[in-house]
Amino acid sequence: MRARSTLAEELVGLVASDSCGRYLPRLCSPRFLDKAAGLLAASRRPVIVTGFYVPSVQAPETDGPPGAAVLARALSLTDRMVHVVTDQWNVAAVAACCSVMGLEEPVIAGGPAKIIALEPDLLIFIERLGHAGDGRYYNMRGEDISEWTSPLDGAADMAMERGIPVIAVGDGGNEAGMACLAPEKDDSLTCFRECLSSVGATVALPVDVSNWGGYALACMLSVMEGRWLGHSPEEERAMVAAMVEVGAVDGVSGRKELSVDGLGVAEHMEVVGKLREVYERRER
Repeated sequence: MRARSTLAEELVGLVASDSCGRYLPRLCSPRFLDKAAGLLAASRRPVIVTGFYVPSVQAPETDGPPGAAVLARALSLTDRMVHVVTDQWNVAAVAACCSVMGLEEPVIAGGPAKIIALEPDLLIFIERLGHAGDGRYYNMRGEDISEWTSPLDGAADMAMERGIPVIAVGDGGNEAGMACLAPEKDDSLTCFRECLSSVGATVALPVDVSNWGGYALACMLSVMEGRWLGHSPEEERAMVAAMVEVGAVDGVSGRKELSVDGLGVAEHMEVVGKLREVYERRER
């Protein structure tokens, strides 16, 4: 357990340093990542939910699907029965990443019931909107995008009511699961208060880029399993390129370009390489 805790500390320094200046990652703690890794280890039927639509350009964004696909492949390589779920608005981007990772097509859901029907023993949200206190869905610009957001976050409450744990990964505070960071979250993000998610989770991972949270979890799982289960920098580039090919955009710029959250693909490839280095140091 001590070794896993020190690993979590190193990974948090890599993926939650607030390099994007959003403040939320400052709330991340190694114990959150350690707790999430324990939930992954205990799971046999995880379900991962992702997908964030950008109505202004009528396209899904590039953050979320790669993190979901990488974690899903890592879990499937350990003989777990994994499902990746998204909605009709985001299926093209999610399917593109699943294809690069050699996974089956994602499940398309319009609401939480279909997610729970998959009988998960662990639910993982990666860059998926959670409704605010008024029941509406908002992007970080404060725009109401409920019309383009299927209420998949409702599965979080349904799962926890059934004793099913929920891991949530986000980078802005408006994602499903981030409510469990309150009141610290509200104090740090007062300018976004009306956008903040009111959906809780068993544990939340506030990181710089949501994809990186999925990658860090895959790295944790790799160390626990004693073999590399993550992806390569080349696969990172391939996923981003595949998403752009089907129309996905950078959520910050709104443009179809090889970038995620305003950072060029080379920066994401560098993070992926550093995660592999962390794993290899642990295995020596």
